[in-house]
Amino acid sequence: MNDEDLQLSPRTRTAELLAWGIEQGHDPVPEEALRAVLTLLELGGARLHDGYPELTSGALEQLLYERLFLYVQPTVEPEWYGVAVRLLIDHQRAVRRLNAKRWERLHEEAEWQGEVLCGLLRRADLVTWPRLYALLLWADGVDTDDPAAVRGWLDGFRELGTEERLAAYDAVAGLEPDGGWGRDRVLLVGMATDGARRLVEQGLMQRSYRNLAELTARGLPMPEELAGDFDGFEAAVADEALRLCGEWTVPGLPELLVAEYPDLAPEPGTGDVEAYLAERED
Repeated sequence: MNDEDLQLSPRTRTAELLAWGIEQGHDPVPEEALRAVLTLLELGGARLHDGYPELTSGALEQLLYERLFLYVQPTVEPEWYGVAVRLLIDHQRAVRRLNAKRWERLHEEAEWQGEVLCGLLRRADLVTWPRLYALLLWADGVDTDDPAAVRGWLDGFRELGTEERLAAYDAVAGLEPDGGWGRDRVLLVGMATDGARRLVEQGLMQRSYRNLAELTARGLPMPEELAGDFDGFEAAVADEALRLCGEWTVPGLPELLVAEYPDLAPEPGTGDVEAYLAERED
């Protein structure tokens, strides 16, 4: 894959925005929060100006109220995601992309929706498999920078009975226990995980198409992944979506759950919920 031609993932200007914020006297924003905000805004279809996604009320609501809780399991306080959005709003005001009235309105919306996001991230019924297993790994003190340690923990978790697994989900630190773990919850989490990843894949494809339009306009040949190897392009998109989902949780974990441990994280087409719940009932 020639990534320079396909240009799947956003090239966010995270470092530049962080530096600008410090110059302006803002508190330093954690890089992981700002990078996730900028990436998900662009993949959600936000227009770019000078490399920065432009915020609207609709884009802000989609990000903080509908998207972030599908992907992000923060290693920092979740309040920082709202702060990251407000930093971007301030930057847009400084470069004259917002008038005072719109700047004030977006700030107010970002503040209260950022508070809502903190609650959404604690809800067990809104979790996805990568987010859930990231919490479990961290709770057990697993070195998530060591792929062998992650695999070893997953192998051990695979040996647990169904009721033990469900109890572990309900008791994990970071989510509010609600006693709702059962067949319907497992099915819901699998569907949410599959749907979230497909949204990222769609955003990556659309971003790649927009960038390739420039090649066409200049009369340059299309990359072979689109000229004759579309299966290769789809595979590259799927791989990049999994990589991003790992960047927002534990690197490499989403790929493991899909490719090697689908029985621990059943999704439509990758795992069977009934088998998951029944395989260790005996």
